[in-house]
Amino acid sequence: MTQFLQRATRLLFAAAAFCLASIATQAAHAAPLRIGYWTSGVSLGLGAVLETGDFLKKAGIDDARFVHFAEINAPASGLAANVIDISFSVPATSAFSIAATGVPVRIFGATAPADVTFVAPATSSVTSLAGLRGKKVGMSPAGSSVALMTAAVLRANYGFTPADYSLVPGNEARLAQFLMQQQVDAAALRSVTVAQLTEVKTKRLGTLADEWRKLTHSDAMPYLGVGAARSELIQRDPQTVAKFIVAVHNAIAWGNAHPDQVAAILQKVANLPADDARIYAAHWAELNTISFEPTDIETLKREHEIFAASGTIKGTLPADVFVAEPYQMAKKIIAAQKP
Repeated sequence: MTQFLQRATRLLFAAAAFCLASIATQAAHAAPLRIGYWTSGVSLGLGAVLETGDFLKKAGIDDARFVHFAEINAPASGLAANVIDISFSVPATSAFSIAATGVPVRIFGATAPADVTFVAPATSSVTSLAGLRGKKVGMSPAGSSVALMTAAVLRANYGFTPADYSLVPGNEARLAQFLMQQQVDAAALRSVTVAQLTEVKTKRLGTLADEWRKLTHSDAMPYLGVGAARSELIQRDPQTVAKFIVAVHNAIAWGNAHPDQVAAILQKVANLPADDARIYAAHWAELNTISFEPTDIETLKREHEIFAASGTIKGTLPADVFVAEPYQMAKKIIAAQKP
């Protein structure tokens, strides 16, 4: 009888464990994929297209919930606090910083090329980046990829320290306003914002990409933003991350082919004036990408090395922070979609 009871008990525990595991798996699959992005910057366009289109459903993600953040570094904080599962618009520097502190995140894609141009009013005496010493420079807030990358290139290429110029923070719209109102001597702006400037004539001082190439002695395109996800999502369900990459890829491709529809979405979702929305749509390909080839990973590693060496960010990245498996899975899905 004792052996029978022991055997029965073991069977009951095994059955209970199986049921709990099944419930946990069902709950994991039933929960919506929480997608976060910054809605006050250039990532607004891609986010709006993803939300209004059916790219996620067509990629096999039937249940998704979007979480909007008004601050540039908030998607990284959202990942750290487990408020979101995944994001296509995390500043690279923020992703590096939280990963180095032990937050369970993984980077699965390079998504925002360093499309930044330094401009000054046409009437300014400043003619190059070397002339920014002692000047007020408008750019994304301290801690953003633009601010840290700018600090790195100004230090390496021109010998500047952060004390040699004043950073005036703001989003793209505010920076353009600062420039028009002569509240800054120069500004680091996306090409789409420069194209939208009509009330002030500007001159180009240089680009962040060119200065980065000068610093690194390479032709690699630097990235400001990355795709990042909670580690447990990638470990538990890399296929969902791959499907997400497919959805992002298809949304970008669709935007390239349908600039008028992109402009219409931006007018409706972001309340952009028609002219600004059309200019944004015309620069779609410069603002959005999704790639994670070996060269992209090496570039991101190099970025972290430079940031760490300059002291702008602290800590060592985990060896497995860059995860290429979902991207490689996505590439196969995308290849199979082609006629």
